[in-house]
Amino acid sequence: MTTLFQQLINGLSLGSIYALLALGYTMVYGIIKLINFAHGDIYMLGAFWGYYTINYWHFNFIFALLSAMVVCAASGVIIEYFAYRPLRHAPRITALITAIGVSYFLENGMSYLYGADTRDFPQVIKQVNYSLWGVRVSNIQILILATACLLMILLQLIIKKTKMGRAMRAVSVDPDAAELVGININQTISFTFALGSSMAGAAGVLIGLYYNSIDPLMGMTPGIKAFVAAVVGGIGSVPGASLGGFLIGLLETAVQSVGLSAYKDAAVYLVLIIILLVLPSGIFGKNVKEKV
Repeated sequence: MTTLFQQLINGLSLGSIYALLALGYTMVYGIIKLINFAHGDIYMLGAFWGYYTINYWHFNFIFALLSAMVVCAASGVIIEYFAYRPLRHAPRITALITAIGVSYFLENGMSYLYGADTRDFPQVIKQVNYSLWGVRVSNIQILILATACLLMILLQLIIKKTKMGRAMRAVSVDPDAAELVGININQTISFTFALGSSMAGAAGVLIGLYYNSIDPLMGMTPGIKAFVAAVVGGIGSVPGASLGGFLIGLLETAVQSVGLSAYKDAAVYLVLIIILLVLPSGIFGKNVKEKV
């Protein structure tokens, strides 16, 4: 029972980071039906920004996190403006290939500029371990989980309670009708990219604290897993993306706890296949019938 609770804590901490990443995938897909495969590399940019601001500018955790969110939001808007907006009305496969190209550009660009070596992420917060009934929890894990949950709640409030959030929901349902009633489509899509990318930037800083290391290719595997989380929860559903992220985190730690660490990635994709067979639209997704 102690081991079960220990793995539950570990899984929730890791899953909260996947959930933040998955939110970016699901929001962008909900608005423009694009799988933004460069999203994992925005997360990498956030981690590197946190690394440099803490190491060289001596930012504390809060300032490093907030500044990473701002920088990644700006990066997301720039990528959308130059890479995706010109292809808005092109075939979907064109935009998808472009997203993969942007991903490789960011990965190789960072490798060229800063080297491909793994760097130790500065531990801006001293780790303190707490033990309760044999279950060990660190202040880092509590901080990661609390920060991620706070950001997810804030995101949900923005989507549900603000004017721009209503515009996002309108564009996701019917872009043409939204434009007819005066909603600025370009501005709404840019805002969506900014929101999703800011979540990825926060996740990058949090994962640096969690694993204590970063590298230019660190966004590839977590990015794909976050995409799996978004699909499992129901692509286009914000609560579904959050739930999917936590489920993937719990699954990974469960597989590791039984001594199958080498197969943790395979387990994630196996769950994806099962979900797609049983619930093709995901847990919270809706079946949408298209007229032919």
